[in-house]
Amino acid sequence: MIDIDLRHLRSFLAVGAASSISQAATRLHMTQQGVSQHLQHLERALGVTLLVRTPRGVALTAAGERLAAGAAPLVAGLDDLALAVRATGGGEPRGRIRLVSAAFTITQLSIEIAKSLEAAHPGVEVEVATAQRPIEAMRMLLEGRADASIMWLPTGEDRLTAAPVRSDPRVVLLSERHRLAGRASVTLADLAEDPVVVVDAFASAQALAHRVVDPRPDGRPAVRGPVVATLEECLTQLRRNRGVWFAPRAMAEWAVCSGVRLVPVADIEPTPLAVVWPAAAPRGLVELLVEHVRERIGEF
Repeated sequence: MIDIDLRHLRSFLAVGAASSISQAATRLHMTQQGVSQHLQHLERALGVTLLVRTPRGVALTAAGERLAAGAAPLVAGLDDLALAVRATGGGEPRGRIRLVSAAFTITQLSIEIAKSLEAAHPGVEVEVATAQRPIEAMRMLLEGRADASIMWLPTGEDRLTAAPVRSDPRVVLLSERHRLAGRASVTLADLAEDPVVVVDAFASAQALAHRVVDPRPDGRPAVRGPVVATLEECLTQLRRNRGVWFAPRAMAEWAVCSGVRLVPVADIEPTPLAVVWPAAAPRGLVELLVEHVRERIGEF
């Protein structure tokens, strides 16, 4: 019978997700030496090499890939079991979950949700981190540096699970000098020839296509305009009347500024807001988070 320590498995999964012993140690609040010792004990117990060093960090061997695939749901299942047993016995859920957000409005929402969840469940600690762009938030999730995120769909990433919590209407932002700036609402046909500013912040073609509404309802491709890296650069292009930009209303209302107008779009599909998480996240705590967000989302 092989004796495997759960702590060693957690260290192994953290290193595999981050491809870095130092990053895993930070996540686990351990020293690098402590994580390395856990890995050595695990390899000794199994009699195989699980990780190899590369110029870019560490990589899983074939045996390591097999262990990671089986261990992630196993560890998550044990966490769920512990929460279920505690709940059955009348105990409060306990543990720590790390939220990451990549939009100012979502950061504010995440902070409020964190405070609310901690107040409702004193045994739960919620950390809130920020990323500059959605692609970086998703990288943090996939590398094990965060457990969950509240973000707009789609992600286009099949390694992440999403639970929608709200449906947000989308609007268009455009220059105050744009020919449609004075309209009470517009349609996608009205904007058919307008280039859409492309914010290069998404990890998949699917997510980007949704943001620029491509294709349009009549099957025609969207006209893509300037490509920018940040929201600030996007607003600059809008003020210069170099294109238009579609966004969830909650984000657009925060982003609208001098020289830019917000106009509702009558025939554009809404964007789902969701809690998103990777397979290695503590599932019981994620489910608690999803339930809490769904209960409280109307308050924020």
